[in-house]
Amino acid sequence: MKIDRRHFIVSLGGAAAIKAMSSEAKAEALESYMIEQLNPSAPAPQKKFPTAAELDDQIETRSYRRGVGSLFLTTQNGGKVKKLPPMPAKPTLVDFFQLRFPSISNHVLQSANLAMKHGMSEEVILACLLHDTVQVLIKTDHGYWGAQMYGPYVPEKTAFAIHYHQALRFYEDKEAGYEYPDLYRNMFGEDYVPLPHIQADYKMVKNHKWYMEPRMVTVNDLYAFEPGVVVKLDPFIDIINRNFKQPKEGLGNDNSPVAHMWRAMAMPDNPL
Repeated sequence: MKIDRRHFIVSLGGAAAIKAMSSEAKAEALESYMIEQLNPSAPAPQKKFPTAAELDDQIETRSYRRGVGSLFLTTQNGGKVKKLPPMPAKPTLVDFFQLRFPSISNHVLQSANLAMKHGMSEEVILACLLHDTVQVLIKTDHGYWGAQMYGPYVPEKTAFAIHYHQALRFYEDKEAGYEYPDLYRNMFGEDYVPLPHIQADYKMVKNHKWYMEPRMVTVNDLYAFEPGVVVKLDPFIDIINRNFKQPKEGLGNDNSPVAHMWRAMAMPDNPL
């Protein structure tokens, strides 16, 4: 039987939801999907999303916390982390993309590519290119961490867009082209209520003159990764060169207030 891989991924809530599943759960989901395809006349099963309480109950079933950065663990059963290639003496943003961001790079490249196709400004395209990369360091509050990490090096609108896309992603704006994704119903629970700081930031940004910058990051994000689509960094090099203030000493060596964040990604195997 031929499987529509994209439809299968979307039916489970996207690539991130699948990554969190065990091998046995993936196998059962695939078997159920194949059975459904054999009987197309049957009514489509209603989606069952977990509640926030059910997700909370899963915490003690794992040996890791969901908010840890992807450079620091593997969630595969019995999997081991791999030895990382050393960074150059004066690492650039491109070096980090090539040597430290591979786990997230295709997603953000697809997002930036979509923003470019939609004719977005360079500030927004750059924000789409960078918006989730900090997740290799930490996933919790990644919009805030990401905006802080990139703040010294990117235009103010780009940092603003990275910062507040985290709040806007929890709120629909159908006029702008953004609907709340099923992926979040799986990740946070169907009854999830955003935290007070997210609610406050949404109210502030909704009336801000730069509202559309972070909103366009959510619109051009891909909440179920496009399978089989590989986007290269090359089309964005000129945008990076025009808009990213690369320190001559190298990221992590420039004594900026966020240099330690870049060093942590460059050397994630350091014990202290």
